[in-house]
Amino acid sequence: MERTDRTKEKFGQLFGGLPTENEGTDPEFMRILQRFIFGEVCYIGSLNDRMRELITVTVLTVNQTLPQLKAHVGACLHIGLKPEEIREAVYQCAPFIGFPKTLNAISAMNEVYKENGIALPLQSGERVTERTRYKEGAALQTPIYGNEIADRYSWLPGDFAQAVPRWLTELCFGDFSTRKGLDGKTRELLTVVLLAALGGADRQVQAHVSGALKTGNTKEEVVCALVHAMPYMGFPRLFNALNVSADLLR
Repeated sequence: MERTDRTKEKFGQLFGGLPTENEGTDPEFMRILQRFIFGEVCYIGSLNDRMRELITVTVLTVNQTLPQLKAHVGACLHIGLKPEEIREAVYQCAPFIGFPKTLNAISAMNEVYKENGIALPLQSGERVTERTRYKEGAALQTPIYGNEIADRYSWLPGDFAQAVPRWLTELCFGDFSTRKGLDGKTRELLTVVLLAALGGADRQVQAHVSGALKTGNTKEEVVCALVHAMPYMGFPRLFNALNVSADLLR
């Protein structure tokens, strides 16, 4: 199948329409974009469209490219992803990119939900309480990452030495990773591309590549996820992520 034919096929599968040809103010750029992403990148590797779209939504949330995020939330719904699954991909970005940017992405996502007649708020995804969030978070964190953060930041002054590692456990793993909607394997793979797209987080990329492998992702799936994220985050961040994780992924 020619690249242009693959582009039409994938574009139809994701968006229910045809790619642009000569429409708009910059048709040449759009042809380059669409044929590369939908005619090439989407056809390499083992990940299915559902996982690829969750990856895309994650990177677009990190980048705060909200018009494109809305388009791909629509694509997620078109291929059968549940609103709760999309929501979780966006929600779990918060500890890494901050709450304000995540709220921007949530607002864009919810616009698409309203346009599609999806009632809000969605069904609750919470699984922890104020009393259990640390214990449940630690139960997910410790088998994969041990006490690395607490040990590394034991030098912090006063209460910070305990507060910072505790907050990481309670917020990242307790409040978010325990939630319904996505399994641990998927969450770890999305975290890898999230950190790669963020930039400047080489240590964390390496740690979460290891975490993704420990939670059942294959080396090929991790590479595929990073490569799929590349059109949305650029080659330099792909190469940075691959370089820092090469020993784990060979």
